[in-house]
Amino acid sequence: MLNVHLVPHTHDDVGWLKTVDQYFYGARNDIQHAGVQYILDSVVDQLLKNPDRRFIYVETAFFYRWWKQQSSSMQETVKQLVNEGRLEFVNGGWCMSDEATTHYSAVIDQMTMGLRFLNETFGPCGRPRVAWHIDPFGHAREHASMFAQMGYDGFFFGRLDYQDRARRMIDREQELLWRASDSLTPPVADLFTGILPNGYNPPEGFCWDQSCDDPPIRDDPDLEDYNVDEVVHRFLIIAKSQAMVYKTNHIIMTMGSDFQYENANLWYKNLDKLIHYVNARQANGSTVNVLYSTPSCYLQELHRANLTW
Repeated sequence: MLNVHLVPHTHDDVGWLKTVDQYFYGARNDIQHAGVQYILDSVVDQLLKNPDRRFIYVETAFFYRWWKQQSSSMQETVKQLVNEGRLEFVNGGWCMSDEATTHYSAVIDQMTMGLRFLNETFGPCGRPRVAWHIDPFGHAREHASMFAQMGYDGFFFGRLDYQDRARRMIDREQELLWRASDSLTPPVADLFTGILPNGYNPPEGFCWDQSCDDPPIRDDPDLEDYNVDEVVHRFLIIAKSQAMVYKTNHIIMTMGSDFQYENANLWYKNLDKLIHYVNARQANGSTVNVLYSTPSCYLQELHRANLTW
């Protein structure tokens, strides 16, 4: 059985075209439409509607701002989601730091700031198990070394040289053990590293955010433009194609992108349908299983595969 781990996520730059606070509040949408406070409001609401749903969050700078504004009852609700693994923090620093120009002391300081808040707020269940650098343009082994020494179980990124990716796809080496230091005795700086399949975007044709124009799943056969069979067929082709360039019977798909999930219902309603209809094909012999997941759950399954990387 091929298991497809769908990871709902949003990538929220801690300052890019707008200031951090403009991004948080959703100000200056004439520059870029983005409001992180609404993303977190909407995601929490949607997670509560279906216990199978999952979401990961990265940028503590935004989450801290949002958390301060919540009622005590909402804070308790979010803590429960974290304790149940339905809301998972990854990376956990104040931001997702650049790997080329930053000094190690600044990297450690901002990671400390974010991780300390998560620990003080959520305890062990809030501890990120996975480093997540999906948008930095290039990756330095010194960063991987620091992540390994911080105790992360794995590291995922999305950007690499296209020639390197092409070779790794042919050799099925998009997941590896990164030995990130020549001077530190292994395994002190060894870190399992995974290259994500679509940068950090969803597969083509499967973006259901308000910022996307892909068609929704239309599953009422009495209405015009019923498209379940077409959507499932395309998804199975993509999943099986992706499985050809990874080693195990578990693959990961990132379902989200920049500042997405402001209206999380759009995403989750279609993901619920996708999971239901793809898995229903198993009754007719399909060998593809789709599930809501997180990077740490995916990493656990890779560990259980008992392969040498």
